Amino acid sequence: MSLATAKPIILTVDDTPANIDVIRGVLSADYLIQVALNGLTALKIIEIKQPDLILLDIMMPEMDGYEVCRRIKARESLRDIPIIFVTAMTDIEDEAKGLSLGAVDYITKPISPSILLARVKTHIELKTSRDRLKHYNEILEKKVIERTRQMEELQDVTMVAMGSMAETRDPETGNHIRRTQHYMKLLAEYLKDHPRFRHLLSPEAITSLFKSAPLHDIGKVGVPDHILLKPGPLTADEFQEMKKHPSHGRNAIAAAEQSITQSTSFLQFAKEIAYSHHEKWNGSGYPEGLQGDGIPVAARLMAIADVYDALISRRIYKPPFSHEQSVAIIQDGRGSHFDPDIVDAFLTLAAQFHHIAQEFSDT
Repeated sequence: MSLATAKPIILTVDDTPANIDVIRGVLSADYLIQVALNGLTALKIIEIKQPDLILLDIMMPEMDGYEVCRRIKARESLRDIPIIFVTAMTDIEDEAKGLSLGAVDYITKPISPSILLARVKTHIELKTSRDRLKHYNEILEKKVIERTRQMEELQDVTMVAMGSMAETRDPETGNHIRRTQHYMKLLAEYLKDHPRFRHLLSPEAITSLFKSAPLHDIGKVGVPDHILLKPGPLTADEFQEMKKHPSHGRNAIAAAEQSITQSTSFLQFAKEIAYSHHEKWNGSGYPEGLQGDGIPVAARLMAIADVYDALISRRIYKPPFSHEQSVAIIQDGRGSHFDPDIVDAFLTLAAQFHHIAQEFSDT
């Protein structure tokens, strides 16, 4: 619709000037009338300024109205322009053909001014309503996208905050949460096409893994300070108490899960990671002594991410190892502590692990 005139634009296409004069006489008081004497000219006009409605004759030289209609409807940017055939062709078959090509109406000549005016008014109003609805839907879609983004950010912040609740009891862990998140994502994206992992590592699953990773040690909140912060080796009894933190973590997440109506993938991953990331490939880990593929993939990914970061980081009970020493230790654990295929991926990505460690280094 023209902003200058505030009148809807109607393009009338007819090779007979007298017919155009009739249409202009009926409609010009309410509409801005554009004129084309043939189909090619009409298509050129439409490219420059799209009308709000097209009145289209069928019997024209060079290109008939049917072909003009086909070309308009073939263009995604033009197909929503309503087309009314205005023609002397009165057979039912002709009308059916016109409507099948996408026309919204079919008026026969000689033109009845009242019918023409009523039909044009109806279809202009319908188009205006559709355009308005489309505009509102676009606004709504943008609002939904923005709201979803805000909710995802809130979810991310919440997960990190909950994970940090455990980490703040151990002041030397610093950016451990952020580093392990990015290690996990790096491994998962590398393995997403691997035959053993492609069934799980969809883009949505990788996002959920990234979101859930901060909760891997949430169970440490249940470990007494004199054990968690002990500078020397733990006694057998103390280690047994420390080994309860995977169960504490899983149970805490499961309890939170009860407050929602439908389980989410990231909470499922969070439970698997919290409970099983200390399991070992050969079955010598804890808390259940799972082995091989019996260990959830999410936990196997976190096992390498967590151990690598623990090795390169200063802890109350040890100095940091170098990146090279840490890589060698994980390589030595291939097939015993860690899934061999995930270790192979880690070795390929070792330089990028080192980059993440530097980017999120403790200060």
